[in-house]
Amino acid sequence: MKSRLMLILFSLWLPMTGGAQEATPLPGADERYKADILLVVAHPDDEGAATAYLARAIDEGKRVAVVYGTRGSSGGNEVGTEQALALGAIREIEARRALATLGITNVWFLGGKDTASQDVLQSLANWDHGAALEQLVRLVRLTRPEVVLTFLPGTFIGEDHGDHQASGVMATEAFDLAGDPTLFPSQVAVPLRRLEPYLEGLRPWQPKKIYYFPDADREDIFKGKGPEYSVKEISKSSKKAYWRASLDSFRLHETQAKSFVDQLAKMDDAAIEKMMAADGWTDVQRFVLGKSLVGGSVTGPVFEGVTAEAIPFRREAFSVEVGPAELSVTLAGPWDFYAEFRRAHGLGHLPHPEPPEMALQAGTSLVIPLWIRNPTGASREVTLSADLPVGWTVSNGTGKFVAAAKQTSAARIEINLPALGDPKKTKEDAREVTVRAESNGASVGIVKLRVELRKRALPE
Repeated sequence: MKSRLMLILFSLWLPMTGGAQEATPLPGADERYKADILLVVAHPDDEGAATAYLARAIDEGKRVAVVYGTRGSSGGNEVGTEQALALGAIREIEARRALATLGITNVWFLGGKDTASQDVLQSLANWDHGAALEQLVRLVRLTRPEVVLTFLPGTFIGEDHGDHQASGVMATEAFDLAGDPTLFPSQVAVPLRRLEPYLEGLRPWQPKKIYYFPDADREDIFKGKGPEYSVKEISKSSKKAYWRASLDSFRLHETQAKSFVDQLAKMDDAAIEKMMAADGWTDVQRFVLGKSLVGGSVTGPVFEGVTAEAIPFRREAFSVEVGPAELSVTLAGPWDFYAEFRRAHGLGHLPHPEPPEMALQAGTSLVIPLWIRNPTGASREVTLSADLPVGWTVSNGTGKFVAAAKQTSAARIEINLPALGDPKKTKEDAREVTVRAESNGASVGIVKLRVELRKRALPE
């Protein structure tokens, strides 16, 4: 044993001495982690939004890797008493087992914290945005995906979880930045010695396409914005419909769906199909094209135009929009962020509702964040008022305010939301809220929001 150990140590020492040796081929990137598709989502079980398509892609020989933003430690637990970090540890195992049913084993977690709100800015802050983005860029460079799949970044009436939105925001940022050798340069620096502790030896990587799937109830604004796939076709490998492969994978998330899984166990295949069709599991899988750097059509197949060759880093130039020259009042918060985000990432074509919209729990409150911009050289008085549906009341934020010269100020209007008119219903039709801003008798801004009241919804 000692002689074998000495031989190994001598073989490592010999190249450093300049002794005679044969030329050794330099290692390339680790092909075990190469992916054709990188799925980026927020929580364990979110992959279910795309697993029917992933099963199809795997049948076609594509390699798939998955990144989760969090371990889902704030979710429910239908199996045991474990909560918080302990629940997150369990849900990580559930996610790995669920993906393994499809043959997906390259899975990573960014370590973000669950954030129970619809505000993407809160989620990004709670995930430690900069550190999480650095890790995601590292994983893009490690897996070298041709295509990125993720949630559509935007605010819609639906579940609209802020963490879902955050995964879409960061996947988009990583798509645009992983090919830039000046971003996180220690990741792409060449190690200077063996057992290098700081420089990582990765290479910049530019993915070729990014597609989104919406977290919204409505479908009208997404049709024709990307490819569609039937989930009723039969998988070559599992001999099941693709929707069924997705369902069988989801059943491994028992902490989130034990009662549902137990219900399925008592049903035959025909009954399962009938129930799942009513719940939308057999509906067409629809994607929204974000970007293609290799051409192709908007509604063409996901891998249309994609070849094995790497492509150079590319980022479209953009400029920050100059604000109005006069006093103005505009919507702030996540809606303002997304307007800037779409502009900065060349995504002005992405569908987004006008006026902006969201769903909130009845009996809670709505907060409308505002920017008051006064680029003029004199202070100005601004009057804020709100037109509300019957039964909705302002609790704070309307009235007169002074906007200082050459300053941008934040304001917010808080509105009390009533209970549902019919307690037997789960939601009501969306209502429109209008905020009006006036100065010296003239309008300086009108902000509109469509708000749907629900029996249950995430906080704003």
